[in-house]
Amino acid sequence: MIKVLFVCHGNICRSPMAEFVFKDMIATRGIADHFCVASAATSSEEIGNHIYLPAKAELARHGIGTERLRAEVAAKTARRICREDYQEYDYLIAMEHFNIRNMHRVFENDPEKKIHRLLDFTDAPADIADPWYTGSFDVTYREIEAGCKAFLDFLGEI
Repeated sequence: MIKVLFVCHGNICRSPMAEFVFKDMIATRGIADHFCVASAATSSEEIGNHIYLPAKAELARHGIGTERLRAEVAAKTARRICREDYQEYDYLIAMEHFNIRNMHRVFENDPEKKIHRLLDFTDAPADIADPWYTGSFDVTYREIEAGCKAFLDFLGEI
């Protein structure tokens, strides 16, 4: 079982979008049983809050959260990363370099090289801007989708 934790600042926009985009991809490929996928925040600002409505709406525009993952998307609430997550997960996938910096603080570095930035798996490494500030949920979705596809390709045949 491959355990993946997607991480952003608040766990209400980017990381839950990545969680559910990736879950949809692996379900479509028929390999969901080989994965444990979740998401979390580096901050405590949004703990307990549901996915931000515009992020949820963007997922729905792409058919995510309308059928297979409906209950999970509806029930998802923000949580903060904890030190134990480092041992629990095989891949800790950040949305931007600030997330990585904060993850290093919580996990006391990255001796097993588990921390990665999502778009570093693509041919266009970059941060994924926070749509809470940009309002560009469509751009965020496209970048997350590209990153998740590239990450799945990186993992290879399951």
